[in-house]
Amino acid sequence: MWRATVLTIFPKLFPGPLSSSLAGKALAAGVWALEPVDIRAHATDRHRSVDDTPAGGGPGMVMRADVLARALDTVASPEDARPRLLMSARGAPLTQRRVAALARGTGVILLCGRFEGVDERVILARNLEEVSIGDYVLSGGEIAAFVLIDACVRLVPGVMGKEVSGEEESFADGLLEYPQYTRPQVWEDHPIPEALTSGNHAKVAAWRRAQAERLTRERRPDLWSAYLARRVGSS
Repeated sequence: MWRATVLTIFPKLFPGPLSSSLAGKALAAGVWALEPVDIRAHATDRHRSVDDTPAGGGPGMVMRADVLARALDTVASPEDARPRLLMSARGAPLTQRRVAALARGTGVILLCGRFEGVDERVILARNLEEVSIGDYVLSGGEIAAFVLIDACVRLVPGVMGKEVSGEEESFADGLLEYPQYTRPQVWEDHPIPEALTSGNHAKVAAWRRAQAERLTRERRPDLWSAYLARRVGSS
């Protein structure tokens, strides 16, 4: 079973949106498991403090290494091979390739940072991998954790109805997904492209590939450059 353990100071936020749709159905069916852990339960003072002022001065507060280490050590034994991820704006970008690799494993341990960040010592001592969902700053790591878990869970076997549906989505082969259409055949004078109604599977595949390449070239030049480099390398 794929298992996500989430360390947070707001455990009641979970499962939140993960209780709905594909992820929710799979969670209820026991295809995957979610374990929210209250970081404050591992504080030692009567105020259940998890943060303190930053060394060297400055605004805000920093999450304490000792409290976070106790929380991590409680939920993850040395034998637990799941990656330990810290949701962080300075982390490596989360990609579809990384998501697919995580989905093939046994799960993840996610630490949701808050305030000005996390004491660097616990990141190093507990071998936390910092992961970012985008170049912007959130109030905390919980929303980022929802994103990562949802992206992974939908790829866990038994969650999506047709496994092939995940193979033709954006980023699956380094391209954005092609445009989608459905009935009615003509809507507000706009017909479905002829290639998609031709009944010719090769023609449909060629149209979809061309459209995926066009959208990627126009909207994501970074992905397009990487795609072209892979094609040159494989030729």
